[in-house]
Amino acid sequence: MVPPLVLDIDGTLTDAQGRLDPRAFEVLPTWDAPVILATGKAFPYPVSLCHYLGLPQTVIAENGGVVLVDGEVTFAGDREAAQAVADEFVARGGDLGWDAADTVNRWRETEIAVNLDADEELLREVAATYDLEVIDTGFAYHVKSHGVEKGAGLEHVCETMKYDPADFVAIGDSENDASTFRVVGQSYAVANADEVAKEAADEVLEESYMDGTLSVLNALQ
Repeated sequence: MVPPLVLDIDGTLTDAQGRLDPRAFEVLPTWDAPVILATGKAFPYPVSLCHYLGLPQTVIAENGGVVLVDGEVTFAGDREAAQAVADEFVARGGDLGWDAADTVNRWRETEIAVNLDADEELLREVAATYDLEVIDTGFAYHVKSHGVEKGAGLEHVCETMKYDPADFVAIGDSENDASTFRVVGQSYAVANADEVAKEAADEVLEESYMDGTLSVLNALQ
């Protein structure tokens, strides 16, 4: 029997250019256990990916801020406070770094994402005045409430699905995956992972991106 999985998307199911690796379509739809997609991206992204992979729509989005399991969506985090941080950041000369359409944040419901080219020091300073935190996922700086994490989202999923988080195998690449790594039974950081993820993982893989992920999935089958 294969174990249930909780998988990050960007940097884990993608290539170095951020494109979804087509091999995900070869292995995940036939995985004979639950597959949970856990991402820092807004809610529509993992839902859409589940749809095209043919997976049940069980997702953790916005770094744990939005969780969909068994047809029910739950939220954690203060979107209004995050927006206030963004507004003050811009008023003090910062730039969120997105175009007018801002598809990065348009559908976010619990946090705000800021381009990595932004003034990190100023952003963290403003966030602290609102008692929010900033995490660097390698894709963006995420302004979010303390305690909102992928790991907490997985615990909620497991409670609903009647699983123990220790039953799961997790694969990821970023500091936002560290909370997941702490609650699952076995965790892997792909070789391209940041130092926080590597330190939290049970094992750091020799291969990067989807190559690293596939090395684990192939070994589990």
